[in-house]
Amino acid sequence: MSDPLVVNDALTAPAALLSWSAVRASGPGGQNVNKVASKVELRFDFGAWPELADDAKVRLRVLARGRLDAEGRLFIVSQLTRDQLRNLDDAREKLRALILRALEVPVQRRPTRPTRASKARRLDEKRRTGEKKHVRRGGGDHE
Repeated sequence: MSDPLVVNDALTAPAALLSWSAVRASGPGGQNVNKVASKVELRFDFGAWPELADDAKVRLRVLARGRLDAEGRLFIVSQLTRDQLRNLDDAREKLRALILRALEVPVQRRPTRPTRASKARRLDEKRRTGEKKHVRRGGGDHE
């Protein structure tokens, strides 16, 4: 791998942590599919990337749980086109998008309590529903 992966302005994955291989793609392509290795398999060892925060590594591991290989490296496949370099660019873009999603810190939900007015509305609606059912049963004096 020759180029590092620029994730954003502050973060760039070193080329040493990225490795890729080309294999024969499945699907349509005629005779070409049997001769040309256009499918790209990209591996990224994000565990060895010191610039990536530990919490982001945990989120990345959760996001990519189905794409981890036996060594814990992220495994991304692209066979979008019949061109190897375009598939490599596509795989790198998929990796970049996944890392960007892992960098987003989720907002902690702060539990709230229902207001007095919302409790009153709920109880009022509950009472009306009960009265309606009581009338339907024939037990009501209401008209």
